[in-house]
Amino acid sequence: MSQQHEKTNQNRWNKLLTLVAAISFVAGIIFAIFKLSGADLLFGLSLAAGGIPVALSAIRKVFKRKISISLLVTIATIGALYLGQIAEAAAVMFFFALAEAFEEFGEARSQRAVAALLEKSPKIARLADGREVPVEDIRIEDIVKVRPGDMVPLDGIVTSGESSVDEATITGESIPKEKYKGQIVYAGTLNQSGYLEVKVTKIAADSTLQKIVTLIEEAQKSRPEMQEFLDKFASYYIPAALILATLVALIPPVFFGEPFSDWFTRALILLVLACPDALVVSAPVAVAAAIGGASKRGVIIKGGRFLEVLSKTKAIAFDKTKTLTVGTPVVAEVIALHGASEADVLADAAGIEKFSSHPLATAIEEYAKNRGIEPHKMDKFKNIAGRGGVATCLVCDTKDHAIGNLQHIGASAKVCKDVLREVERMESKGMTSVLVSEGKTVIGIIGITDTLRPESKSVIDALKKLKVTSVMLTGDNKLAAQYVASQVGITEVYGALLPEEKAKLIDTLQAKHGRVAMVGDGVNDAPSLARADVGIAMGGGGSDLAIETADVTLMNDAIGTIPYIMGVGQQTFRVVRQNVYGSLIVKGVILIAGVLGAASLSVAVAADAAMAVLVVLNGLRLFNSGGKEIATLIKKSHHTCPHA
Repeated sequence: MSQQHEKTNQNRWNKLLTLVAAISFVAGIIFAIFKLSGADLLFGLSLAAGGIPVALSAIRKVFKRKISISLLVTIATIGALYLGQIAEAAAVMFFFALAEAFEEFGEARSQRAVAALLEKSPKIARLADGREVPVEDIRIEDIVKVRPGDMVPLDGIVTSGESSVDEATITGESIPKEKYKGQIVYAGTLNQSGYLEVKVTKIAADSTLQKIVTLIEEAQKSRPEMQEFLDKFASYYIPAALILATLVALIPPVFFGEPFSDWFTRALILLVLACPDALVVSAPVAVAAAIGGASKRGVIIKGGRFLEVLSKTKAIAFDKTKTLTVGTPVVAEVIALHGASEADVLADAAGIEKFSSHPLATAIEEYAKNRGIEPHKMDKFKNIAGRGGVATCLVCDTKDHAIGNLQHIGASAKVCKDVLREVERMESKGMTSVLVSEGKTVIGIIGITDTLRPESKSVIDALKKLKVTSVMLTGDNKLAAQYVASQVGITEVYGALLPEEKAKLIDTLQAKHGRVAMVGDGVNDAPSLARADVGIAMGGGGSDLAIETADVTLMNDAIGTIPYIMGVGQQTFRVVRQNVYGSLIVKGVILIAGVLGAASLSVAVAADAAMAVLVVLNGLRLFNSGGKEIATLIKKSHHTCPHA
């Protein structure tokens, strides 16, 4: 029998015993109120059902040289029995068992999203030859069939067919994605309308879905600094409580002749209230609920400590391309010069760019194609890394053609003031200027821009409300960076940065603001993501590098989730503080009243149990925190995008 199976059976047995304890305890109270015989028997049954697991747990931990909360409860129960207070003894055990049950419920609730993901993971796949086999038997490059209404069994690439696929299990986004030949699909996503054939790229154990499940499970086990402190505090607090209770029980009767039973009862009250159950669960329940809630929204937080850091973060640095912008260059403007037409400029440019796979080249080719312009045939292409390219045109009278940035073109062609003025104007509007030359004459300038994410400005505004400063760090030129920054409301901008310069600036920002988060695409921004207190990566629907290296991964690439995670980080530890301070105040008041003889053991038991339950319920609120706000921000990402 597996360890997990044993734990499941134990949990079921504990739930049954708690139910028996509850029914017996309530029945005992009813019998006592109406003065029916058998009340003590019912209280005894409740005590046995609720107390046996607690007592056994305490004994096991004692043998392991651990002093636990269950030991305090067991001693308090034995003491109540010694005083002949069987109802109070049953109440101590029952309410403690009830609080434990609520804690287990909280943990189960926070893990429900993980279980839902696992349930959506297909167990059977259909091969191209029609055979149905377990997904574990499928190998890389096998072709699987995915019919309408089927779950995609494994990560892969579409080789045939077209369809809409619901990727909510991976990205948290409800709007289906169009899939066709060459598109990536993920295990556990739902094929809606069409038939697909998919070439498998990952075995079942390595699927994006499985990685997400593993990360969430590990994250929920991760312990924030506050939880570490509370656990350490409890390890000293419990022995101190035992010693203090012993002194309260013995000193007044031995040295001052006070009645032993009175002070023994007060010592028991102290023991009950000394149980730090509410304190101990305050952090883990809240953190687990927050991480579970985030996973539902396509945000993977790798542990409670990162959530805690987010709660203290004062500044967040954004990359520009593929973060604040979509990262897909488009041609925004074409200027023809020196007698050339726009068609001439595009024909020459597209002809040279056919040899290149650069995103700017793709944008120019696509623009020319959409306007029905046939690219000129070119020969003897030579790429100039980072600057452009040159080629010989087989159509034009002037054979030598070049395309590239100002520095590249300026080395072989005459760049007049009009060209410089147009380049400066384009860059001031956030465009990248691409010059086209024939011989020594610049015949045109192509302005290429990125597309601003429609939710970017809303995100920056939301962060301002959270008192978090937004900063832009980009490798793009300073004018383009400042333009995009002005569009979204960022005032602190750093442009023309190399990756290592970005990383160094993180140190500067930390010295200026304190805790700093960095948002990037998870690849080019890796050094700065690693240097930041929290690295937030655009997951791109499951980028392996992003998932494995980032502290937080946005699986839906929606930066609209960033204010949510910053806000939920702050809220999580507000809830933890509420739980801690509230528990201490209530316990302190009842403790003073109990030691002074103004509160009974029953009152102490009820107060302690109530606080434990309230702590759990308060923490569970985080599971659904921020749902409406984040939905609004994500929705904006589906509107028509303005150009940056």
